[in-house]
Amino acid sequence: MTLTPVRPSVPAADGGADRRGAPPTRTVVLWVPDWPVVAAMVDGQVEAHRPAAVHDGRLVTAVSATARAHGVRRGMRRRQAQECAPGLELLAADDGRDARTFEPVAAAVETVVAGLEIARPGLLLLPAAGASRYHGSEHVLAERLVTAVAHATGHECQVGVADGLLAAVLAARSSLVVPAGSARAFLDPLGVDVLLHAAMTERAVTEVGALVDLLRRLGLATLGDLTALPPADVEARFGDLGTWAHRLARGGDVRPPTRRRLEPDVAVECELDPPAERVDAAAFAARRLAEQLQTMLVERSASCGRLRITARTESGDELVRTWRTDAGGLGGLSAARITDRVRWQLEGWLSGSQGGGGGRGGGGAGRTPEPSALVRLGVAAEEVAPAGAEQGRLWGGASGGDLRAHRALLRVQGLLGGDGVLVAALQGGRDVRDQVHLVPWGDARATDRAADRPWPGRLPDPAPATVLVEPVVVDVLDDAGRPVRVDARLMMSAPPATVCWAAGAGAGAGAGAGAGATALPGVDAGPHRLVAWAGPWPMVERWWTATPRRRVHLQVALEGGRALLLSCSQEQWTCEALYD
Repeated sequence: MTLTPVRPSVPAADGGADRRGAPPTRTVVLWVPDWPVVAAMVDGQVEAHRPAAVHDGRLVTAVSATARAHGVRRGMRRRQAQECAPGLELLAADDGRDARTFEPVAAAVETVVAGLEIARPGLLLLPAAGASRYHGSEHVLAERLVTAVAHATGHECQVGVADGLLAAVLAARSSLVVPAGSARAFLDPLGVDVLLHAAMTERAVTEVGALVDLLRRLGLATLGDLTALPPADVEARFGDLGTWAHRLARGGDVRPPTRRRLEPDVAVECELDPPAERVDAAAFAARRLAEQLQTMLVERSASCGRLRITARTESGDELVRTWRTDAGGLGGLSAARITDRVRWQLEGWLSGSQGGGGGRGGGGAGRTPEPSALVRLGVAAEEVAPAGAEQGRLWGGASGGDLRAHRALLRVQGLLGGDGVLVAALQGGRDVRDQVHLVPWGDARATDRAADRPWPGRLPDPAPATVLVEPVVVDVLDDAGRPVRVDARLMMSAPPATVCWAAGAGAGAGAGAGAGATALPGVDAGPHRLVAWAGPWPMVERWWTATPRRRVHLQVALEGGRALLLSCSQEQWTCEALYD
């Protein structure tokens, strides 16, 4: 059955634009209702005419139309749902089943639109601008999407088009095409609980649910009540999650839909018989694989964004490492350069000096496998795209100087090995020094400490621009000229008023207030009056030990316009970093 989207009768409004002037993104959302239950029916786990529901072990998470007619609702406990429908089929949640059975739907959509993003099984997104122009209008595009899915899979789906993610998802639930610029008027009367429809993961559902409950208790019942507040106040009170909700409620979006990559990975592999115990023997096989991979990419007129190297050892470890490719398209993926990267990795694996990045057979992440002969070697090109179709840089393409620098770095790596050239990368951590670590240039491995995880005690953004190699000892004084102390509860004895370098701090700094001596780049020894300060930000590390490390951070702005990050530990203040 084809469902034709209709235009809602909402007045035009200017609320769809972002405060910074960025135009809203027209987004198409295709939604298959009750997909977890539909996926179970497709998998043969339940008959289509029987009432069915999917549960996560505690609560019902999806309900079929037949079960809904008996009064079963999402969020019910299993026993309560069975009381409503005694013949109810209860199915365990299975993300793998949902994703696997949704692939034919995505493939059907790709016969109409070239690229898409699967937000979760049962819900996919795609940019509306190019597709609607190609098909004539957003209404025609919606009709063709519904028809393509129905003909290819037999599933009924609903399509919505609107400005921003939240408005588009809600429009899809009613098969609507919301006119451009009308998202604000469409969303304002709706309750804040509709924000849950924009949460795509279980963790996000939990966090957004807590935010919705807080908004209700504060008297913000509708999205219009939320958007009536200034964005700065919402961010100050509710943090990043509040900013996200406020932007979606205005018809904006955090980011446009990401197109799904259509080109498959290109991979080659070979068995090593006899097993390779020396690097030169394995590198000889790697050379053949590199030439095969290069030939296959040239035949497809394709380039790739990452190179994945895999190996299996006699002991059963499967070792995996991924490298970023170089700027310059195919020129960065010559057979010789691919061979170099494989050789560097083999040297680490066969010597036992590097971990394998996880895999089957006991090669777990974070564990260094014992040196063992290799029985299989593989090389794969990931993020494959047509040659020349890479996203351009903000300030234009790669210059000749950039390419020469890349070649020079490759040459140095060829002479010194993969670890001969290191670059800084961001990782998770509480201290400003812990958040930066060095990795081999071109290595695309994930950091051991993800930056997006909670790090209690971490300084709020923005991060300092310059972190000093060695902290500089400073004196922090109050209005009366007394030193500011930090007690056992990590509270300051008085508000800070003046900062000066302690005796011997910096190059040529005098005692306390050296006249004109320079202790930091662009900052003399002081004393410097403070025009603003923030903190203290307490941090307690290894609190479970007999000697925990306690300290506080203080952000201060000097009269001259410079800003510093100060730290106090064991009754001593130091300058850790500078802000631009």
